Amino acid sequence: MRPGDVLAAAESAPPVESVEVVARDLAKRFAAFDVSFLLVDLVEEQLVRLTSTAQSRGGGGGERVDLRDSAYEEVLRTQRPWQEQDGDGVRVVLPVTNRGDCVGVLEVTVPSLDEEVLAQLGEAAHALAYVIVTDRRFTDLYHSGRRTTTMSLAAEIQHQLLPSASCCEAAQFTVAGALVPAHDIGGDTYDYSLDRDTLHLSITDAVGHDVASALTATLLVGALRGARRAGGDLAEQARRANQALLEHGRHSLATGLLLRVDLREGGVELVNAGHPAPLLLRDGLVEPVEPEIDLLFGVIPYEYRVQRLDLRPGDRLVLLTDGMFEREAAGADLSALVRDTARLHAREVVRTVTRAVRQACTDRLRDDATVLCLDWHGIGHTERHADNGADTDTASPLRGATPDVAPPDRRDGDTAGPRGR
Repeated sequence: MRPGDVLAAAESAPPVESVEVVARDLAKRFAAFDVSFLLVDLVEEQLVRLTSTAQSRGGGGGERVDLRDSAYEEVLRTQRPWQEQDGDGVRVVLPVTNRGDCVGVLEVTVPSLDEEVLAQLGEAAHALAYVIVTDRRFTDLYHSGRRTTTMSLAAEIQHQLLPSASCCEAAQFTVAGALVPAHDIGGDTYDYSLDRDTLHLSITDAVGHDVASALTATLLVGALRGARRAGGDLAEQARRANQALLEHGRHSLATGLLLRVDLREGGVELVNAGHPAPLLLRDGLVEPVEPEIDLLFGVIPYEYRVQRLDLRPGDRLVLLTDGMFEREAAGADLSALVRDTARLHAREVVRTVTRAVRQACTDRLRDDATVLCLDWHGIGHTERHADNGADTDTASPLRGATPDVAPPDRRDGDTAGPRGR
């Protein structure tokens, strides 16, 4: 059993049936009592069983399984298979992950399990992630399957603005993001894109709520992506975002934090349009990074300053929107959370932070809350370790001191932006 066998089985089926076909193929090859695929929901609190070959499960049927403190959560956190004796067989749960993006888990119950079978099942789970990532372009099955609550129109709009994968790993970095609450939002976005030599990051927060702010967010993301894809530098991206709101935003405003990371030399450029300061974890200490703050997008025609940020291998940079700091969320000590999760994967940091804020607000956030976490491994890294579809060797010593943020000199006639918000 090799990944190519999984891909071949999936290719023979329509996109909406490919996972079921793969499950039946695996059940036949390994004489499995059951092969199931469970999809992680939007808020990463439950799994939804999309398919199962066991007659007792009736094909899966959308069964929901709590994620917290379960074997499934352990598998997703560690990206390692888990197993237990289950009657006359062995039940094994494996991560279905593509470049750090946790799609779900593959659950298989086989008559017996040895190292060879375990390795083959691991390769099958990894290949299944590629199948799902490919097929979700053609069907709503996976989008619908992730929803365990009704989505508002604003939430529907904004989820279409987010990257198709909430996490991405490369040799030099890992980036992960999340937006809560998933079902009723309006205003926040995060985005990332990887060029051959550059990583682009952005986090924005449109003033207001509901559909109006979601439409403002659409203008912002469209302008930023358009400038980026046209080869525009960071200053041009900021200019285009501001122009989009001035011309089409109907007096709407938004904050934003834009970053551009040079993957060859390690340099980082930054634009801050009235946005809260990110947090930096270095040498076990968490400090806010406080660049010069320019005007919000949508105020007046404005020339945004491109500043320099010093990142070192082992650094973790956490970008947040102001929803993370609302009064009801005061019980979540964000700096302590970032510090205490230093050895966790960036994906798990995001989960921990959003879960803590939601708990502090008893799941009644008055505003969107968004987090984007960047782990910088350094330009010396040239490849990933992807045995289970995720980089499991990213822990490097955290060292150094608080970073320096150096804004260039402004030209004559420029007006300094607001110093905080």
